[in-house]
Amino acid sequence: MTGPFVAACVDCEERREATDPNEIVRFYRRHQSVTGHDVEWEQTPSLGVASDDVPAVVESLVTDPEEGVPLGELSAAMSELGWTVGETLDAVHDHRMRGALWEPQDDYVSAV
Repeated sequence: MTGPFVAACVDCEERREATDPNEIVRFYRRHQSVTGHDVEWEQTPSLGVASDDVPAVVESLVTDPEEGVPLGELSAAMSELGWTVGETLDAVHDHRMRGALWEPQDDYVSAV
């Protein structure tokens, strides 16, 4: 998935553009830890996501299960359904705790 990826805080209008979708995840984490605000995607490549089932979306995006899908790419895909970065990361955490997803490397997920 190639960018540009653009996301912004709707509360304070802080905005970030990146070529790596995981940079938007890092921006969200920094911004959320300082302000408590969530971040919404403004621009992403379209992936045609039709399901709000996070593990199913991960399976549709993954090309190598041992490498996984970047969290930023997953979050960008879920934004097509109106999800924010924070909502996606919360859902990923919930699915990881239930054993439906695992993290083969930092900031990448794969379905079990």
